[in-house]
Amino acid sequence: MAKGTGNTENVFNSVSSDIRAGHFAPVYLLMGEEQYYIDKIYGMLMDNVLTETEKDFNLTVFYGADVTGADIANAASRYPMMAERQLVAVREAQSVKKLDDLLSYVASPLDTTVLVLCYMGKSMDKRTSLYKEILKKGVVLESQPVREYELPRWISSYFSSEGFSIQPPAAALLAEYSGAELSKIAVEGDKIIKSLEEGRKEIRVEDIEQNVGITRQFSVFELTKALSYRDSAKAFHIAAYLGNSPNFALPAAVNALFLHFYRILKYEALLKRNPQASAQDRAREIGINPYFLQEYDIAAKSFPVRKCMAAIAEIEEYDYKSKGGDAGEASSGELLMELVSRLLAI
Repeated sequence: MAKGTGNTENVFNSVSSDIRAGHFAPVYLLMGEEQYYIDKIYGMLMDNVLTETEKDFNLTVFYGADVTGADIANAASRYPMMAERQLVAVREAQSVKKLDDLLSYVASPLDTTVLVLCYMGKSMDKRTSLYKEILKKGVVLESQPVREYELPRWISSYFSSEGFSIQPPAAALLAEYSGAELSKIAVEGDKIIKSLEEGRKEIRVEDIEQNVGITRQFSVFELTKALSYRDSAKAFHIAAYLGNSPNFALPAAVNALFLHFYRILKYEALLKRNPQASAQDRAREIGINPYFLQEYDIAAKSFPVRKCMAAIAEIEEYDYKSKGGDAGEASSGELLMELVSRLLAI
């Protein structure tokens, strides 16, 4: 039953499927920087291992700073009362004192105990005997952050798991608003789903605009598109709006522009290497939905390789400025306008 390698989402799907089917491991180690998957598996175990009545005598929840490895081992070694199993959960397990004292229990765990260790914000040292024993006897989920360019695909997958679909531009807009916080995306997604009229199963751009307070017309997503098409008037209009927004963060905008031009460069390299590449292969190469390929075809003509590399050099300079380096008296909004002007002048 041991799981611990491979794509986080795939491991999560496999582990959650086992839990829903009532197949429980004796030990779970949930660890990593991305809290979303840790909380989801923890919640599923809380909901499925015990009934509400059984929890009265068979649920123990520890917080890491308050216990030792020996305390956890002692609790896990008890037998359940009037239930098939007991559940012992440890939040903030990275703070447990002498966690290695748990090794002897993990080496020979009870079938009647489900032990859950939530190692928050970091991963357990994989060189330790404890980690290796948990991997051998139980389940390890390493919850890694989703890369920014993967967010629209993750959002589409999330809505699909809830029985809905989302239009690619809507997924891109929600990704821009939420950033890489999967928990925030899930909260906003739930709000959007609840707002849909009965029977509708597709999320559109207007649903994002109405429910999360962001307008596609004035988004970094639309700014990159305006640059791809070399639509100067639109690009400056969007940049001015963004720069004057109270929550505008220049580093995030610069990062999005860098990712966009890096994708253009990769796209051009692929077309040179394989001019006959299929739409699916082209989209996969740069990590986008095939829906957006037309924009990249135009962007490749607007910014051929040398111009694209020059654009990336400009963006790197403004990345430095956005983080406090040699920006002078210019505001974040003014720096964005400068950068857009330089990109369009290439």
